[in-house]
Amino acid sequence: MHVWRQLDDVPGDLGRSVVTIGNFDGMHLGHQHVVQRAREVADDAGVDTVVAVTFDPHPIAVLRPEHAPPTLTTIDERLRLLADAGVDAVLVIPFSRDIAAWTPLEFIDRILVERLHAKAVVVGANFRFGNRAAGDVHTLGQAGAAHDFTVDAVDLDGGPQVWSSTYIRTCLAAGDVTGAAEALGRPFVTRGEVMQGDQRGRDLGYPTANVPVAAGSAAPADGVYAGWLTPRGPDGAPGERMPAAISVGTNPTFDGERDRRVEAYVLDRTDLALYGVEVEVEFVERIRGMVRFDGIDDLLVAIADDVERTREILGS
Repeated sequence: MHVWRQLDDVPGDLGRSVVTIGNFDGMHLGHQHVVQRAREVADDAGVDTVVAVTFDPHPIAVLRPEHAPPTLTTIDERLRLLADAGVDAVLVIPFSRDIAAWTPLEFIDRILVERLHAKAVVVGANFRFGNRAAGDVHTLGQAGAAHDFTVDAVDLDGGPQVWSSTYIRTCLAAGDVTGAAEALGRPFVTRGEVMQGDQRGRDLGYPTANVPVAAGSAAPADGVYAGWLTPRGPDGAPGERMPAAISVGTNPTFDGERDRRVEAYVLDRTDLALYGVEVEVEFVERIRGMVRFDGIDDLLVAIADDVERTREILGS
């Protein structure tokens, strides 16, 4: 898959393309449905190239940073998921206030017509674009009649808000990782490099891989979850997928840490050397909320129960 990080990176000899546009944060089922439709339109029209246009950073982070939502995926994760969904190229627009000031017609002319030579444009039915979000599907249709491209608006009403990044964030904030997974079409995953923690888990007999929650990133609510941990090699290739009891929070029993983190104990493994290793932590089901215990003995009883619940949930 080709990745173009700015408009000038688009090759001048690019032929006609089918274009889909969106933030694609999380690449949930709605996004996947739109990309699948773009692929179908391209095949029907005999067009070889499906291009996804996305934005980095999120437009709200530029225009109203105090209201910017936590992101479900980094831009690199979005690119990987878009490739898996079947697009041939991604144009990443470095979003700025200058671009936000473009009128809908400027957006269409500069991106869809001059650079991507759109034969068709496929978007969600509620898609808005251009200065003050003045452009919509009707605007695209009018421009398409003048510039020889068709517009396909995909209805994303997949259920009670189920095809929505906002809905997924709401699920995660409530600890409902099962609901988030249903909307994503896969379990929610957080990724990061394992850092050295305070080693209290190791002292207690339950060593954990500690992954900080990146600023501005979405994570499940504080609590304990059953899931999986998968290390990735230097080339990004996944290693062994291992069952894990996962804690999210700030260690309230020990007066907390300054930052939230994800701590994953791989069941029955005390031999893992993961410091500095990139890992994926996959959330399957919530076991309980975060609790402050009065002493180590009560904490150990709870951890043992968390581990057994994890075994039952994962069937391991």
